[in-house]
Amino acid sequence: MILSDRTINQMIKNGELVVEPLEEYQIQPASIDLRLGSSFLKIDENLMEVMTLNDEIKYVNLERKEIIVPPNSFLLATTREYIKLPPDITAFVEGRSSIGRMGLFIQNAGWVDPGFEGQITLELYNANRLPIKLTAGRRICQLVLARMDKEAKTPYQGKYLYQKKAVGSRVYQDLENKQNKN
Repeated sequence: MILSDRTINQMIKNGELVVEPLEEYQIQPASIDLRLGSSFLKIDENLMEVMTLNDEIKYVNLERKEIIVPPNSFLLATTREYIKLPPDITAFVEGRSSIGRMGLFIQNAGWVDPGFEGQITLELYNANRLPIKLTAGRRICQLVLARMDKEAKTPYQGKYLYQKKAVGSRVYQDLENKQNKN
């Protein structure tokens, strides 16, 4: 069941759900608008010939209030907000439709698991032929919250727990890679 603004407000008031910092205008009828942070990562194409699922990817760290996403390019960003989900709430991130209509695709690779705590890393892709200028603090995506039928037996304890700033792929830490080394 998707949570309404009333339920979201009550959960925040009771401390069950943490979204900080948060302004009242960010709470929508069935979601919370999240704002763009000032931490970005760009894949360092000068240090790699090819990316694999087995090796750590090298990134260039960019900290700034404004950034230009070139045409047909990919960039990691973060939300300004730090979130903490209880063990019976899952979430997913959707790009704001007004921004999608500019040709900027915003993704976060699916669900945010119950028990997740941290800033959300966003994958940005400019599908346009023109550069897109982004400013930290602008609403960029929506966090849609859903209540599960039961609390998770094992809330999220993965490799992105407590992340702050934009965090690059840690796929090289996957179980399959550890098993292949043995």
